[in-house]
Amino acid sequence: MKSLVGLLVLGVVTTALPACGSADPDGSRPATVPAAGTAAGPSTAPTGRTGFGAPKPSASPKSSDGGAALQAGNPNGGAAVPAEARAVDTSHPTRRIGTGTAASCTSDAVVKAVAAGGIITFNCGPDPVTIKMTATAKVRNANGPRIVLDGGGKVTLSGGGQRRILYMNTCDSAQGWTTSHCQNQDHPQLTVQNLTLTGGNSTGNTAEGGGGGAIFVRGGRFKVVNSRFVDNRCDRTGPDLGGAALRVLSQYENRPVYVVNSTFTGGVCANGAATSSIGVSWTVLNSVFRRNQAVGHGANPAKAGTPGGGSGGAIYCDGNEFTVRIAGTIIEDNHANEGGGAIFFVSNNRTGTLKIENSTLRRNPSDGFETKGHPGIFFLGAGIS
Repeated sequence: MKSLVGLLVLGVVTTALPACGSADPDGSRPATVPAAGTAAGPSTAPTGRTGFGAPKPSASPKSSDGGAALQAGNPNGGAAVPAEARAVDTSHPTRRIGTGTAASCTSDAVVKAVAAGGIITFNCGPDPVTIKMTATAKVRNANGPRIVLDGGGKVTLSGGGQRRILYMNTCDSAQGWTTSHCQNQDHPQLTVQNLTLTGGNSTGNTAEGGGGGAIFVRGGRFKVVNSRFVDNRCDRTGPDLGGAALRVLSQYENRPVYVVNSTFTGGVCANGAATSSIGVSWTVLNSVFRRNQAVGHGANPAKAGTPGGGSGGAIYCDGNEFTVRIAGTIIEDNHANEGGGAIFFVSNNRTGTLKIENSTLRRNPSDGFETKGHPGIFFLGAGIS
């Protein structure tokens, strides 16, 4: 068990996805990948439109039909959850998926609701239901500006091992460009809460660098509350792609992705078998990462004769100016073929910081390399505490 407590240094604003990669274990050979997407004009930072979240949030979210919330995350975590990281109030939804029966809750209904935006809940009857997605639900950038998908603690969205489940990309022209600085805009703001996502698979989806088996996000703001990610997949090889559950890029003004009271299990990907990002800050609170596997070989940049990958059994973070805070969280029984059985963290310009508070890291083997004194972690940056 390893518990680390210390000081967090805030990152600075980034207005574009950095052209960056990871480094060799000794930090001597940074790799370079192209910046994903192209802005449609000058990169002037926008004025914030809305607060991230909603009024009347609850630290212990209830389901949308008044029942008990989905049990996810670490109930004994104890980390305080700031207001903007809590579940959104969905008592007055914009739209509901389903008409009271399981049969009425279909993939097509989910796809249409997500495209329309707003606060979305489910009306699938009294019993838990699994909706097998026959298409990926995609956020339309002009709709919202908030999209909240609340499963009420009883809904599972399944990719059936065949497809990504949810997608948001402010720089994807097919979803509509809504500002002249798609890589740094405060909307849409996507929240996933009280929901299980399983069987997501983005294998072969190489746009924006690939990854994001369950959810891919670029731009705007994103948070996950009281949700489970089970047995998701992305490509098994590649030096920098990752995120069997979550792949996140280009968050507005480098504000953090919040992951609260959530569980990630059984993810398999080249890197970051639960979460992966480039140039993105994270705040992970009272959550669990268990039995995820980074299965690539050759690290990043890829060693000669290898396809690359294998780092970050649970969490993979790369880029320049970003911060990661993990509190009240359990990271256990994850595995990396290369570096960071629990966490792989590389800040190429050495400005990034990692802070771990009151958390348990155990049995996270790194077959290739890790940072001395920090079992399960490979770190290059300004400070780890």
